[in-house]
Amino acid sequence: MANRLSAGTLGQLPPTVGAPRYDRAAVTPGIVHLGVGAFHRAHQAAFIDQCLADGQSGWAIIGASLRSPDTRDALAPQDGLYTLAVRDSDTERLDVIGSIQSLIVSPESPEALLAALAAPSTRIVTLTVTEKAYLRNGDGALDLAHPDIVADLADRTCPRTMHGFIVEALLRRRAAGVAPFTVLSCDNLPANGRTAKRVLVDFATRIDPEFGRFVDEHVACPSSMVDRIVPATTDDDRARVSASLGLEDAWPVVTEPFRQWVIEDDFPLGRPDWEKFGVTMVADVTPFEEMKLRLLNGAHSGIAYLGQLLGHATVADAMASPAIARFVAGLWREAIETLPRDAGLDPVPYTGELARRFSNTALRHRTAQIANDGSQKLPQRIVAPALERLAQGRGIAHLAFAAAAWIAALAARSGDTFTDPLDSQLAAPAANRAVGEIFDLTGFARGNEHRQALQAQVEHWLKTIHAEGAEAALAILDREFAQ
Repeated sequence: MANRLSAGTLGQLPPTVGAPRYDRAAVTPGIVHLGVGAFHRAHQAAFIDQCLADGQSGWAIIGASLRSPDTRDALAPQDGLYTLAVRDSDTERLDVIGSIQSLIVSPESPEALLAALAAPSTRIVTLTVTEKAYLRNGDGALDLAHPDIVADLADRTCPRTMHGFIVEALLRRRAAGVAPFTVLSCDNLPANGRTAKRVLVDFATRIDPEFGRFVDEHVACPSSMVDRIVPATTDDDRARVSASLGLEDAWPVVTEPFRQWVIEDDFPLGRPDWEKFGVTMVADVTPFEEMKLRLLNGAHSGIAYLGQLLGHATVADAMASPAIARFVAGLWREAIETLPRDAGLDPVPYTGELARRFSNTALRHRTAQIANDGSQKLPQRIVAPALERLAQGRGIAHLAFAAAAWIAALAARSGDTFTDPLDSQLAAPAANRAVGEIFDLTGFARGNEHRQALQAQVEHWLKTIHAEGAEAALAILDREFAQ
C-alpha cells in the first residue's frame, strides 16, 4: 500500500471512517502524557479527541515514551494520527484520532520532555506507566535504592523515571513563578493518585525537605479509575484496518465499545469538560475503583489462570466454557458482598455488562497477557476481598480457587507464556505447592489474623487442581458450592 495515514492524506479516507472534526493546527497542548501506549490511545486520547472536536482547543496532548521509541517511530510519520478500531463480535467502527499533537522519546530528548512539562501551557500531566514504574518498596514508599532513582537524584538534568521528570519540572515551574500542574494517574492500581503523590513527595523531599512539603501541599494528584479492554495490536489488525482505510496505518489500536473513566475532581489549573462525553467526576473514586478491581480485574485474573491451565488462549474462548463461566459467576457473588452498599454502585448490572464484554469474540484478549504480574495484581483483586469475607464469617471458595489457579499456572508454564516480577523466587515453591512460602514471598495477607484460614483454603484447592486437574476441580467446586 503506497500511501501512509497522515495529515496530508486525511482527505483520502472513505466516508465510513471517522476523521478529526477540528483543525489540528489550531489546537494547543495542555496535557503531557507519560507512557503513550495502546491503552492511552484507546482511552484518554479518545476522550480528548472528542473534547477538541467540541471546541475545547487548549487540551491537545504531547505524548512521551519513557523507554521505547516504538510508538513515536510508528506515529511520527503519520503526524501523530492513528486509527481506533472499536470492535464488537460482529461489527467494527473505525475513527482516526488526532489528539496527540507530538511525541517525545525521553531517553533521546530528556530536555525536550522537561521543557514540555515546565511550559506554562501544561496544566495536566497524565500517567499510564504501569504499576512497576512507581518504583515502590515493600512499604509502599519510594524505593530510594533503585538504580534509576539513585541516578535521577544524582543528576536531575537527565531523568530516567517519571519521578525525576515530574519533580524537576515542578522545580523549574516554581522558580519561574508558574503554578504546579495536576498529576493524574490513569494506572490500574489502588488509590493511584495517592500512590503517585507519595512517591513524588518522597523524591522531592530527598532533593529538599522544604520542596517536598511544597509538593505535598500544592500539587494535586487526584485518583482515577479507568476501564477499557485493549488487546495487543496484531499484524492481522494492521492489515485489516489499513485495507479499510485505503491507507497504511503502522499502529492502529483495537478496543471494545465499552469505556469508563471516573475521576476525582481536583484540578487547580482547570480541566477539559470530560463529563460531556461520559466521564464521571466524583469526590472519591475509591468505591468505583474497588468495584472494578474486584469484579472486572479479579474475574480477569481467574479467567486468565484457568485459561492457561485449560488451553483457552483468549478471554472469549474461556468464557465460552460453561465451567469457567460458572466459576466467574461464583467469584462475582463473593466479591459483590464486599463492596460498599451506600456509594451509588450498581454491581449486578455491571457484572452483566462484564459478562457480555468478556464474551466479545472480536477482541482476542489473550489470557497470557492478563496473567502477567500476578504477585502484584492478586493482593487487591483476590486477597483483599477474601480477607474481608473471612472477617465477616463468609465463605471464600471461589476467591481461594482463583489464587490456587495462579499458583498452578505458574508451575505449569512452558516457555515464556506469562511472567511475574518474582519469577526467580516463585518457581521452586510453585512447583512444590509451598503455599506458605509463596504467601511470605508475595506478602499476601501479611500481618492479617485471617492469613492461615486463607492459606489453608488455597492449599486445599491447589491440591485438588494438582490431583484432579483444573476442569475436574471446577466441577468439585460447583458441587461444594451447591451444597
